[in-house]
Formats: sequence, C-alpha cells, structure tokens
Amino acid sequence: MDAFRDAILQRAPIESFALKTVQEFIQPQRQTKLAQDENQMLENMLRTLLQQLVASAAQSGEQIMEYGQLIDDNDKNAQGQIPHLLDVVLYLCEKEHVEGGMIFQLLEDLTEMSTMKNCKDVFGYIESKQDILGKQELFARGKLVMLRTCNQLLRRLSKANDVVFCGRILMFLAHFFPLSERSAVNIKGVFNTSNETKYEKDPPKGISVDFNFYKTFWSLQEYFCNPASLTTVSTKWQKFSSSLAVVLNTFDAQPLSEEEGEANSLEEEAATFNIKYLTSSKLMGLELKDSSFRRHILLQCLILFDYLRAPGKNDKDVPSETMKEELRSCEDRVKKLLEITPPKGKEFLRAVEHILEREKNWVWWKRDGCPPFEKQPIEKKSPNAGQKRRKPRWNLGNKELSQLWRWADQNKDALTDPQRVKTPDIEDYWKPLAEDMDPSAGIEDAYHHKNNRVYCWKGLRFAARQDLEGFSRFTDLGIEGVVPVELLPPEVRSKYQAKPNEKAKRAKKEETKGGSTEGKLMGGGSTSEAEGEVGRGGESEAMESDAVADTPTPEEEQQRLGGSDTDNGQEAGQIEDTETEEGGGLMETDLNHPPMPIS
Repeated sequence: MDAFRDAILQRAPIESFALKTVQEFIQPQRQTKLAQDENQMLENMLRTLLQQLVASAAQSGEQIMEYGQLIDDNDKNAQGQIPHLLDVVLYLCEKEHVEGGMIFQLLEDLTEMSTMKNCKDVFGYIESKQDILGKQELFARGKLVMLRTCNQLLRRLSKANDVVFCGRILMFLAHFFPLSERSAVNIKGVFNTSNETKYEKDPPKGISVDFNFYKTFWSLQEYFCNPASLTTVSTKWQKFSSSLAVVLNTFDAQPLSEEEGEANSLEEEAATFNIKYLTSSKLMGLELKDSSFRRHILLQCLILFDYLRAPGKNDKDVPSETMKEELRSCEDRVKKLLEITPPKGKEFLRAVEHILEREKNWVWWKRDGCPPFEKQPIEKKSPNAGQKRRKPRWNLGNKELSQLWRWADQNKDALTDPQRVKTPDIEDYWKPLAEDMDPSAGIEDAYHHKNNRVYCWKGLRFAARQDLEGFSRFTDLGIEGVVPVELLPPEVRSKYQAKPNEKAKRAKKEETKGGSTEGKLMGGGSTSEAEGEVGRGGESEAMESDAVADTPTPEEEQQRLGGSDTDNGQEAGQIEDTETEEGGGLMETDLNHPPMPIS
C-alpha cells in the first residue's frame, strides 16, 4: 500500500503517471480500460488509502483538504494530498480508464469521515469540479450517489445556524441536475409540516403586552405551514380570515415612516439574519417596527393566496365563490400595505408580483408531469444536387383539399390514372350507415356515420343521381331514410319502408298529370276559341288535377262499399264530369276513358 501511495501521490503532471500507475499495480487484461473485478479492486485500494489520509490529518490536527500540502513559494496552486488524490481519480474517470462512479463514491466517503467544518472545504472542491462531474459519461454513473451525499449533508446541518451552507448545497443541486429532473421536484406538492413555529401559550407576568394579539399573530404560521388545510375545512378559513384581519388592521393603525424603514432595514450587504424570527412576547413591539419583519409576514400572505388560486386544481380543492371574494379583498389590502412599507415599497411590490406571475408557469409544468425542456437539435438536410427546392404549399382552406394536393404531389400519375374517377354503387356506399343502424351492433353516437357531414353530403349526391325515390325520403326521414330498405336490418326496416297505398296514390297522381298534359296538347290545335278556353281554364285545370289525385280508384271504392264496378265507374265519371264542367269544359271524359282527339 505504501508503494501505491507514493506512486499515486507523486508531484508530476497527472496524465504522465496516472494510467501507468494503475497498470503497474492492477495489471489489467486490457491496457486502457479495466474490467469489472479490476475496477472493484482499484476502488477498494483507493478507499483504504483515503481513510489513511483522513486519519493522518486528524492526528496532525490539520484540515483534511490541506494535509500534506507542500510549502513552495513558486507554486501558487499547491494542494494537499487528498485533493491531489481526487484529481487523479477524476482524470481516470473522465478518460474512461476506470468506472465513472468511482470518484463519486470517494467523495461520499470523504464527507462521511469529515467534520462539518471540513465538509465545507470538501464541498468547495466539489463546486470547483462541477463542470467535469456534470459531463454525461460521469453524471449518468454517479448522479444518485451525489444526490445521496448532498442529502446527508443537509440532514447534518442546522437550518438556523448553517443557512448559507445549506443554500450552497441546494444551488449546487439545482445546477448539477437538469431542469426536468423529477427527483428534485415536489410532484405531489407536499408541505413541510414539521417546520413548526413555537410561541408562548400563557401570558408572562409583569410585562404589559397585548397577549391576545400576540397569540393571534403567531397562530397564522400554522396556516402558512399547511395552506391545503384551509380548503378542506371551512371553519379553518373563517378563523384564518378573522385572525388575518386583526393583523392587517394593526399594520394599518401603526404605519412606518421612511426613517424607521431605513433604520430597521436588513437589506444591507453586511447584514445577516436567521431564517426564522424570534417569537418571544417581549419582542413583539420591536418586531412590529421592523419593515423587513412586516414584509416577511405580508409576503407569506401573498404566497398563500397564490396557492389557493393556483390553476389545475381538482374540483374538491377549488375555493368557493365566497372564499374567492374574500381572497381578492384580502389580497388588495396586503398589496396596499406592501406598497406603503418603506423603503422602496412600490419597487418591492412589483418584483413580488412578477415572481408570482412566473410561478404559474412552474405550477402548470408540474401539473403536466414535468415534461423535459431539452429538445434535440433539428438536422438541416441539404437538398439533393441538381434538384430544385420546392416552394411550400399554401393551405387550400379545407383539410380534404389540402390532403388531395399533397397526395397528388407524391404520386406523379395521380391525374392520368384511369381509376381516378370512380363512382361507387349506391348500395355499397350506404352499407356502413346501414350497419350502424343495427341496434345489435351497439355503435356509439359519436362514431355513427350519420354524424359525418362529408359522408352524408356525398351520399345525397349519389342518391340524387341513382336513387330518386330514396332521395325523396330525406325530407321526412332524414339521412337514414335515404338508405335502401333492403340494406336495413329487419327490426328497423318497417320504420323506413313506404306503405303500399302511398305508392299507389303517387303512381295514380303521376298518371293523371300525364293524361291532363296530353289532353291539353290535343285540345290546343283545334281553333282559336280552344286557345282562349285553355287560357281561361288554367286555374281550374290545376284544381282538377288535385281533385283527381285525391279521388279513390274504382277498385278501392269497390272494396270499401262493396258495390258493382259499373256503379263505381259511373260515380267516378260523374265526379269527373262535374269537375270538368266547373273547370271550363276542356275534358268531358272520365278517368276510365282516354280523351278523344279533336278533328
């Protein structure tokens, strides 16, 4: 071990002896990269050497990061043996000669063996090597070890006395891990309820202080510690709002002057203060005159209000309308107090509002599952040699037209293809809609073909060309009535099937109209008087056609009355003769005899 110690800690350029020393003592199978068991052997040797150096530094009473440092006036960058050993291991890990997580394991061992005073120096070394440790080949191997090391340091530190060191560790983690790292994000929004503010419950003797106001003031910290409890129980919000109103009224009644604000301000560079204020009742009067103390409380109020109105909450966590009105009124009072609190109250309020507005972006990002911010760079592809770059196509204003344009652009023979124009058969086209109309298919209404406007519009065009009878049913029965009856399922066919008497009446009406037209054409060639009669009888002829269409046929009349064919025929003829006489005498025959030509 002594030979390995002397070889690994020699004062020379690291690249000149680091790999050579490892090859000499480990004797790896490969010259430049160690196998798994060889890495484990080297790690054990390095951890043992590190323990010996820390123990020697403790015995000598020196700082561990300065132990073994050579005094050389010419070398301003002289360092101790432990930083030199860490540099050698870091070089080997960076060049991938050894396993990348070895340096992180040594740093964790060093922090565990060091006192808190020495840990500050160790962490200073970690901060100086942040860029190298953050490289992808090293970060992927040791990020969990580094996170564990920092968390152990935070647990050992005092939140009241080591505030600056805790801040250094948190800032390092924020820079070391990527922005979208889920391990550094409080996804569930859990509050640190263990941060309890303790204050006096019983009034002290011999001190003149408004103890009721004292208890009311410090009781607000219970709600600031866990804002989620205000939305679950309505009585808590009422108690909080009443206590806050008392505190705000006191701030209004005791405004601070510019002189008091500047005298008690803690914003100077040399000023240092703890993260928590003292809660002694004896200090209540002095703390109310401190502008920083007031700003601290008012800022807590704005943060709580912003949380209660945060976007993306569940329905059960959303405040009621009454609560929203009280929130707005309280927020306005708090902002006015911040604005009049010296020094530079307006500037401070604008900065707080800007920060809270940006906080909404982070809230939405967490609610969306923390998607990564990093995006891969877009590869720029150069156009092929000799090929002109096509200009971007314009949007044709319709999704289908734009899609047809792109399809024709990809297929050069699209316009010359003989199968390009092909009208489908009417039964094949309506078959999907007929299947949707089957109740046993269980098609949801959202996926029904009748809700597809393009499909229905094309179907009506096909029906107007190939199926006029089905097209005529669209007015009464809708798009489902246009579907051919033979395609429909048996249980819904009767609803859309035309009745026999309606078909007969429609056919008789068309036949009567055809006969009337023929009579008019024949009667028009006799004399000029006939032409006058035609002009005078136009209106009567229209009335005659409607009457004939509504007149039952002789077969229907015979079935209804049970009479003879002759009687029925005469009756129909009489009705026709009467109507003809009223219409101007153009047609004197009944429906059973065609009109005779006029000679």
